[in-house]
Amino acid sequence: MFINITDSKEANNKVSSSGLVHYLEKENRLAPKQKVEHWFNGQRSEIRPYEVVIKIDNNIAKLGKGDAKFFLVNISPSQKEITFLKKQYGEDGAKEQMKEFAASVMDAYARNFNRDGISRHQDLVWFAKLENYRYYGYHDPEVKQGLRMRGERKEGDQMHVQVIVSRKDATNKIKLSPLNTSRGKNAEHSKKMGQFDRVAFKQSGESLFDYKFGFDRQLKETLAYANVQKNGKLVQRQQLDVLARAASRNYQSELVANKLARGVAQLTFASTADMLADTGTSTADFLKVMLEPSNSTEDGPMQHLRRKKGIKRSKALRRTQ
Repeated sequence: MFINITDSKEANNKVSSSGLVHYLEKENRLAPKQKVEHWFNGQRSEIRPYEVVIKIDNNIAKLGKGDAKFFLVNISPSQKEITFLKKQYGEDGAKEQMKEFAASVMDAYARNFNRDGISRHQDLVWFAKLENYRYYGYHDPEVKQGLRMRGERKEGDQMHVQVIVSRKDATNKIKLSPLNTSRGKNAEHSKKMGQFDRVAFKQSGESLFDYKFGFDRQLKETLAYANVQKNGKLVQRQQLDVLARAASRNYQSELVANKLARGVAQLTFASTADMLADTGTSTADFLKVMLEPSNSTEDGPMQHLRRKKGIKRSKALRRTQ
């Protein structure tokens, strides 16, 4: 799951949003015979492009000429995640699930500011568009090497969601910038300007996807693992090595390892012993997990999700009896 926030793409976000809205309508223009993909915002599902422009462009009270008026949030599941959704829900069902997931991501976006009155997607002004394809651009190595042409479709499942979100909240009174580097360490600054932890936001998107759909995310597919491998210290990579060996044994150890990996990425643990102490076990006890037989085919995430739903159904039946 790749989630990214930019302040400008294909259009200057310091002026009207019309250029970006027009760009994101490209699939409807290029494939007129294909089913039209409408804009949505968690409350309405068939929003016209002109409505998006009017709402975003008019929600700019007290913003200066040089201030960003909106931001672009890119929600891109991996091809493995897309295949999983299509297998579970079918082609059209997967699209609807992605739209619902986008609203959940925007709930997380709102909460990440830690501002009073900003806690759900309804507190924001945002509009999203599901896209089915990606296209090669001049920055892609394939285009630079002459292997592909700019504008040519990329291979594989490329379904993703683009979200335009206003700099101001739904009341048009509070400024909200996801590019603010404050993470709440300076209380006065955060109270005045807000705060936004982009790593935590990206992590929340991954966690939401796994919880909502029962997706079996391997440790090496997590954002935490990728961040440590790219930017982590030696002690962090050593801690991940221990977790990787344990995660492959069974579903339960995989869950524990993925959770601990997030702590590793945040430099929570000074040593491997400290990391394992967080589970309430010693190193020896934790390593016993590695010796247990793998039950991944019997106790995977979908089975775990079905059991949870089954428990809820049985409780509901008892209440009606």
